[in-house]
Amino acid sequence: MKSCIYPGTFDPITNGHLDVIRRACNVFDKVIVAVALNESKTPYFDYHKRIELAKLATKDLLSVEVIGFDNLLVDFAKSQNINTVVRGLRAVSDFEYELQIAQTNRKLSNGELDTIFLTTSLEYSYLSSSSVKEIASFNGDI
Repeated sequence: MKSCIYPGTFDPITNGHLDVIRRACNVFDKVIVAVALNESKTPYFDYHKRIELAKLATKDLLSVEVIGFDNLLVDFAKSQNINTVVRGLRAVSDFEYELQIAQTNRKLSNGELDTIFLTTSLEYSYLSSSSVKEIASFNGDI
């Protein structure tokens, strides 16, 4: 069975994230949505709420499991016996950052952790958790 990890803070999980998750399900037998504690960010939703929201959003996707993690992604991947990470790209600007992270993870894992990039579907290319939080803060329709 081929599995992957789709990591992120998911603060909150968006339709763009779900698009990547659904498409990853077409490639992998199992997709672990790994919700990062990530104390370097100041999330709107607390860690446990983000896990709960991700579970709720993916409840109909039978090949998806949501797990929280609070360590390095390479260590989490090793603990799950998974060697593939999936990341979504919205724009070229995302690629530079994501490439650096992918290369760092590959180095830290001694070449055992690969990253696959899925480009976001066009209808979600503008969407980010930050924009959803800002719209929500002004009582906008999210």
